[in-house]
Order: sequence, then C-alpha cells, then structure tokens
Amino acid sequence: MLLKSKGGLLEFAPPTWRTDSVKPRTKPKTSDKPASPRKVSIARLVPSNEPNIDDEAEERARGGVQSLGRAFSILEEVARHREGIGLADLSKLVGLHNSTTFHLAKTLVSLGYLRQERDSKRYRVGRPLFALAASALDEIEMVNLATPILEDLSRETGESGHFAVRMGDAVVVIARTSGAGAFQLTDRVGVVRPAHCTALGKIMLASLRPDQLKRFLERVELKPSTKKSITDPAVLLREIAEIRRSAIAFDDGEFNAEVRCVAVPVYHFTGEVIGALGISGPIWRMTDQALQNRAKLVHAAANRLSAEFGARDLAKSP
Repeated sequence: MLLKSKGGLLEFAPPTWRTDSVKPRTKPKTSDKPASPRKVSIARLVPSNEPNIDDEAEERARGGVQSLGRAFSILEEVARHREGIGLADLSKLVGLHNSTTFHLAKTLVSLGYLRQERDSKRYRVGRPLFALAASALDEIEMVNLATPILEDLSRETGESGHFAVRMGDAVVVIARTSGAGAFQLTDRVGVVRPAHCTALGKIMLASLRPDQLKRFLERVELKPSTKKSITDPAVLLREIAEIRRSAIAFDDGEFNAEVRCVAVPVYHFTGEVIGALGISGPIWRMTDQALQNRAKLVHAAANRLSAEFGARDLAKSP
C-alpha cells in the first residue's frame, strides 16, 4: 500500500495483485477429480449387486395377487359342491398341490369363509360368505342390477318391464321400465300386487315349499280383481304345478281386464328364487303368439339378472 500526496492530502493507493503467480495452498481432493473415460465406461458395464427395492415390492405384490387368486378359486370350487368336497378332489380341480391347497383352505377356515366337517373332512362354504352375498343383494343393489336389463327387455319387446320380490303374502314391484309401444302401463315402483292373480305373484307362489303354500292358502282369501281372477284354491294349485314344471307364468287379464303379462323366476347364488321378472301389455297387442315369442326374451333377461345375482347352471329359455 502506498501513500501519495495530492494537494497536501494523503491518499491511499490500492495495491496491485498478480493472480498468475498465486498458487493454491491445498491440493484438490481426489473426489473432485473427474473420472477418466475408461473408468466411467467400466462403471457403466458392471451391474450392481445391491437388491432393488422396487423389484422386491413387485415380487411381493405378484405373490399376494397369486395367493388371492388361488384362494378365490378354492372358494368358488367349494361353492359348486353343495355336498362338500375333499382335499384331494379340491386340489385336482383348482390345479394346485395338496399342501398348497391345504394351507390356503386352512386359512379360509380360520377366517370362517370355509368350514370343514369333522367326520368326512369335506370343505363347505362358511356362513360369513353368505352374509357378504346377502348384504350385496339388498333392495338398492337389486334395483341397480335389474334396471339396465329391464331397459334392454323393454326395447326388445316394446312393453313395460317389471322386477318384483315377495312381500308377505303379496309381491312388490321394485324396478320397472316403459317400452316404446303405445298404451304403456303406469304402475309406479313400490306398487303392491296380489300373488294369486298376477304373473309375477304366481312365480313367487310356485317358489314356496308345499307346506308354505298350504299355509298361504289357509290364511289368504283369493279375492277376484276381474272376472278372470282365480278364486278356487284347487285351480290355483294346478296352475302352480304347471308353473313349477315350465318355469313361466301368465296373467290373462286376471288383475287388469285389459292387460296380459308373462313372468319367469329370477334366482340368486343359493339357487333359490329371489324374485320374478316379466313384461305387461294391452291384450290386443299381447296375443297368444306374441306372448310365446316374447317369453323367450323374458327368459333370456331373467337369466342375465340371475347371473348378476350369482346364480349358476341356469336353464336355457324354452
């Protein structure tokens, strides 16, 4: 630093530095040095021996999905055998080793979804599975499943479609759709109809056990709605016997003198009748020939809905 005099005043002169002569006091670290091209290429070619966490997660997921798939296969196969099924036959049908089937079935038994008979050691479906299935078939879910099928049926036939379930000694329509044809019925959802003089109701009566049907006839008065209504128990029993044989019921102006109906049963996962599905139309349009032709479409729609409710081995349309 130099002092210069300027007009009697002292002034500081900044120092001049020579950067070209300054050397760093410390050597650069080894890690700061760029890798040579040869070392970089070698690093890229040598694979890491460390396990990949993502790969392990994917492997565990695949194993879990596989176990779930096997467990559901076992459940489905046991459900197909109402008399129960042994371990050897079950293993053969699901395509698994006996030990694998045993461990999966043991887990399902511990959860209650399967049960094993003490004597025969056969596996059967457990009660929690029925509870799950029953909760899935509440009224709202049944309506959601039935409505699009009824809409298709109404488009195909041009008539009003109905899905009804039993309510005490009567039936209640819980889903309905209108067709494109003129003079459509105006029944609303929730309407209650007598069982003995409607096609939907006669399907439900035909699903009763003999003792249940006997008690029904003892306590219910067969009131006429029209001149064609069946009021004789013996006549009704003969018609119900025919419905059980053919799985189809007709209403020839028995509830409404101007309306004809055809209905067929709808089944659920236990193989029992859960409801009745049918169509209705004016008598001048629903001729005998039209009823027979449209009965096939009604059967096909009922089979679709039964399959949605978990029914298997459905009978083909006549």
